[in-house]
Amino acid sequence: MKRLIALIWLMTACSSVNVPPEFVYRKIQTRDFTLASWQKITNPSDVFKIYIEGDGYAFNTNGLETNDPTPRGTLVRELAFGDLSPNVVYLARPCQYIKSDICSKRHWSTARFAPEIINAEYDAVMQIANNSPVILIGFSGGAQVAGLIAAAKPKLNVKEIVTIAGNLDHLAWTQHHNIPPLNESLNLESWRKQFAKFPQTHYVGGGDEAIPPFLVKEFVNDRQSVIEVPEATHNSRWESIYPQIWEKR
Repeated sequence: MKRLIALIWLMTACSSVNVPPEFVYRKIQTRDFTLASWQKITNPSDVFKIYIEGDGYAFNTNGLETNDPTPRGTLVRELAFGDLSPNVVYLARPCQYIKSDICSKRHWSTARFAPEIINAEYDAVMQIANNSPVILIGFSGGAQVAGLIAAAKPKLNVKEIVTIAGNLDHLAWTQHHNIPPLNESLNLESWRKQFAKFPQTHYVGGGDEAIPPFLVKEFVNDRQSVIEVPEATHNSRWESIYPQIWEKR
């Protein structure tokens, strides 16, 4: 349990970031969850860049499970709110910021990638972008979500998938850290061939102990799509890649 708590702390941080005035807060109602989003949409016919949040904040300072998985780390928000592209959306995961009646601790632990979670994220992206092309940018567990809604839900018009410190195969991840498996969750490994068909870029941190680079490299077929940032840990020192992600269109 102590190792699991240490990993969760590696995957979270405690600070906030200001929301630019051009971003509008919108609740997105799906069948099971109401999702929080901040949206800047100025040209609906153009590409949508959708930033998908990580797993959030599952434990408090005493190592006890929290009732609020809302993220404390600012990485995804910094990226989204700094992106000057015409259509940019920061999309939270179910139960972050908004607690739907269905929410329970399993939705940010063993069931964090359960079918109802993935369906909600997919529905939200479809409501936002409809048939417009999308670039999905997922951080940590948000990378698993991005991969699943693209590979397992083929109606999305996905132009590219970008991951940062991505947990692309959570079974391999739990086995590596010798922690309990996410046995109520879907795993992108089951859609590996479909996932490989999408243009993709994966950023991994040389100092990331939570998602070691080898886990991503072993999952991705095209090693050239994996870019290692030597100084990056799980939550910090990614600033050098911000411009590369912002330039994607």
